[in-house]
Amino acid sequence: MLSKEEIFQNLAEVKEKIAAAAKRAGRNPEDVKLVAVSKTYPVEAIEYAMEEGTVIFGENKVQELTGKIDYFEAKNCQNEWHLIGHLQTNKCKYIVGRTALIHSVDSFKLAEAIDKEAAKKDVICDILIELNIGDEDSKFGCRPEDCEALVRDISILKNVRVKGLMCVAPFVENPEENRMFFRQMKNLTVDIANKNIDNVSMCEISMGMTGDYEVAIEEGATIVRVGTGIFGKRNYMI
Repeated sequence: MLSKEEIFQNLAEVKEKIAAAAKRAGRNPEDVKLVAVSKTYPVEAIEYAMEEGTVIFGENKVQELTGKIDYFEAKNCQNEWHLIGHLQTNKCKYIVGRTALIHSVDSFKLAEAIDKEAAKKDVICDILIELNIGDEDSKFGCRPEDCEALVRDISILKNVRVKGLMCVAPFVENPEENRMFFRQMKNLTVDIANKNIDNVSMCEISMGMTGDYEVAIEEGATIVRVGTGIFGKRNYMI
């Protein structure tokens, strides 16, 4: 695990790059949210990031997410937690009402399960629609051409709010290779927003990770998800 000083330095660099990318695109840097992706990292690393001022954290797995939420709730910490990984319908009950945003909804069946759980808890659950923007067999997400229909189907649910789109772009050595995918995400977001669908705001675009978040911001990302760029290399053997 990196030291507190190293995490502080990494966060400062990431935030500088976010601000620079936003300014290059003529945007306000404050319009871009940084989600510190804390999957596989210990709570001590999260505590260091919190000391620096970071408050939004993203996790991929439900069990790890709920464990960290429990830990920080016991300490009266008011972090904002996002689920950014794949969600199974039978796991919805564990996170609905405990997360600020679910990034990874890719089917009506999943949205319906979230809605039912949210109704039980009398909460409104904010979600993003995940797109498989690169048409990769290894990735979850709906196809771009199916996105509007899925948004319209989900919009009828009473306890779910569609807030925008999310994608995990292909892994590339040169982030410029993903610019066309990020641009497609932005265009699709604008197109659906212009349809003025009830219960749909399309105000968020979650795209861009450690290797390509600057390009994503230049193309309109409102949320970027950075893990190794903050916390260092992951140890999946832990």
